[in-house]
Amino acid sequence: MFNNTLTDVPGIRVGHVTDLDAVTGCTVILCPDGTVGGVDQRGGAPGTRETDLLRPLHLVETINAVILAGGSAYGLAAADGAMRWLEAHDIGYRSGTGFLVPIVPAAILMDLAIGRSDVRPDAAMGYAACEAASAAPVAQGCVGAGTGCRVGAMLGNQFATKGGIGSASVDLGDGLIVAALCAVNAVGDVVDEQGQIIAGVRQPPDGSSFAGVLNLMKTFAREERPRPAAEVDRSTVLGVVATNAKLTKEQANKVAQMAQNGLGQAIRPAHTMWDGDTLFALATGQITANVTVIGAYAAEVVAQAIRNAVRAATTLAGVRALSD
Repeated sequence: MFNNTLTDVPGIRVGHVTDLDAVTGCTVILCPDGTVGGVDQRGGAPGTRETDLLRPLHLVETINAVILAGGSAYGLAAADGAMRWLEAHDIGYRSGTGFLVPIVPAAILMDLAIGRSDVRPDAAMGYAACEAASAAPVAQGCVGAGTGCRVGAMLGNQFATKGGIGSASVDLGDGLIVAALCAVNAVGDVVDEQGQIIAGVRQPPDGSSFAGVLNLMKTFAREERPRPAAEVDRSTVLGVVATNAKLTKEQANKVAQMAQNGLGQAIRPAHTMWDGDTLFALATGQITANVTVIGAYAAEVVAQAIRNAVRAATTLAGVRALSD
């Protein structure tokens, strides 16, 4: 049954581990055998692992899992746990000499400024996320890698809006699916389908309205390094686009590139020097399809997933949700 999340793509499983006390977590996307991967990284402050492997001209064509995690660069350790889980289940790339090496690209976001900065996703959390993975509708909001997400933290937690995990999907007919999952921790404002701000920097002193990130940016337009950078540089949007289309590695990378347009639709501004915006593309290879159409709809579901993340988020650790 269609559930409007990433697990509408047959064979894709998603698992979250959430630490509400530390306000952090991680999310794993487990891929069926033979899944082709691609990546597009556009933010100026990325934290990633194994992304070069996904680009054209490199040896490995398929991947086994993707990890999205909080914890800044420390959170990349969660991928170690996913590798251990995959190895225990005899899943991975088999080298010519017979060694099994699970392929687990990963990306992290900065959530150390909310909750506890000394507790970060680790290998145990990555392993547990794999154990929890299922084909059920993806839980959204303050879960997994979205637990510590904030939007528009330029003036600190008091005037930020809670971000989180969101997901969306579309059926293009005859069972051809394109879906997305995003962890939304952006510098820019999230806007709805009509262009109205639904998450971003709240206007002091009471935060009852939105100030508009672009308005605030005018105040430091002539500064090489803006004064509020201590808050601004704790941001990023991470995502995974998946389809059951049959794509080459080059085409998967093109889909990831086109999917970034979804950030431009839903976040203003996107891809700043303080964001680590990274999107992975997964193609499970069941249905022959046009790569341009897949990429076009990838952007649409990314935009919807970003908005769903904000709409599903709840107030946590002093950061108010859209509904508050």
